[in-house]
Amino acid sequence: MRQDALPAHWNLPAAEPERQALAPEQAEFRAAVAGVRPLPPSNLVEHDKRPPPPHPLQHIADERAALHESLHGFIALQDRLEGGDEPHYLRNGLAQNVLRDLRRGRWVIQDEIDLHGLNRDEARQLLAGFLAECLHHGKRCVRVVHGKGLGSPQKTSILRQLVRGWLAQRQEVLAYCQAKPPDGGEGALIVLLRNQK
Repeated sequence: MRQDALPAHWNLPAAEPERQALAPEQAEFRAAVAGVRPLPPSNLVEHDKRPPPPHPLQHIADERAALHESLHGFIALQDRLEGGDEPHYLRNGLAQNVLRDLRRGRWVIQDEIDLHGLNRDEARQLLAGFLAECLHHGKRCVRVVHGKGLGSPQKTSILRQLVRGWLAQRQEVLAYCQAKPPDGGEGALIVLLRNQK
């Protein structure tokens, strides 16, 4: 179709839309970003949609206390002795029957972690993560295997004493006792955790 065959008003240049008056802040912003170009696609970063879950302050305080104790605390002579009473712990304010029921096996062991063979820092970190996961999933009774120390040069389990101390410092731990022989005996603890709710 030829241009001269079209009506004359069709050949007129298109009118530019009227610009609305910009507020001073908008005009300033447009002037500031006038030379800006978008990043090429290879340099774009996709951010997570959800923010990470918050870390509870008590959990952080427990971790700091456990780390300080493990690095700077000493192990009492009584705790180093192999014999003696079976190790146990009961949080202040709880009835003795809680510990008695734990010793008698009235709680079903729902999960376990094996720490023996690990160094102090690895064991502390894995134990903290394990307890947090168990609490999150509503697991109340767990077994913590720390070993008997038979593979250590002195044939004593330093990790056993550390694990007891770490557990006693944790807010989520209500009680623990030595496992029965089929469940690990002197090389393991049965731990009762608080209810998540």
